[in-house]
Amino acid sequence: MQNWIDLFTTQMQQTTLLEWFAVLLGVAEVLLARKNSVWLYPAGIGGSAITISLLLKVGLYAESALSAYYVIMSIYGWYVWVRRSNEPPVQVAWATRQEWVITLLIAFAGWGIIYLLLHHYTSSTVPVWDAWVSSTAWAGTWLLARRRIENWVVLNVSNLFAVPLLFHKNLALFAALTIFLFVIAIFGFFDWRKIYNQHRATATA
Repeated sequence: MQNWIDLFTTQMQQTTLLEWFAVLLGVAEVLLARKNSVWLYPAGIGGSAITISLLLKVGLYAESALSAYYVIMSIYGWYVWVRRSNEPPVQVAWATRQEWVITLLIAFAGWGIIYLLLHHYTSSTVPVWDAWVSSTAWAGTWLLARRRIENWVVLNVSNLFAVPLLFHKNLALFAALTIFLFVIAIFGFFDWRKIYNQHRATATA
């Protein structure tokens, strides 16, 4: 246990200001997401843009590509949430069967594709693990953009595997952030389910 504490302390001391800024934006993003606020997207875009360069430096290529994907999906999600002024915003809801099919395809097909790319075209030392963390996060982010309640569950699958991977790559602050995101995602699931039930009750009243 003491070895883990010493490792965490050492890694925290080596954390740069840029990493701190990226993490703070990540915290802001998830708190805004829990509150169902569209402002999660500007925070997410800023944090992801910084994270891309940080992950490339430590050889987490799939996670770096994931951050680039976050930027793209944040722009898409921002549009979907707001839509045009004469259209109603997308409401929080459970995923449909078709959306689950797409989610599973992103997670499992993405895992295989990303692994092959990492294995054959990069110097990654953790291609299987890196690919899985990234593909499940891709799937969860797609559900988040669709405002589907299950996004919190899928994202936490990614978070669960990401924590030891980030410690392995000496990114203690990002690992701590991921633990925080894991906890917030649990609350987010129940918050969004409550929002859905309130909308449903209002619609049937």
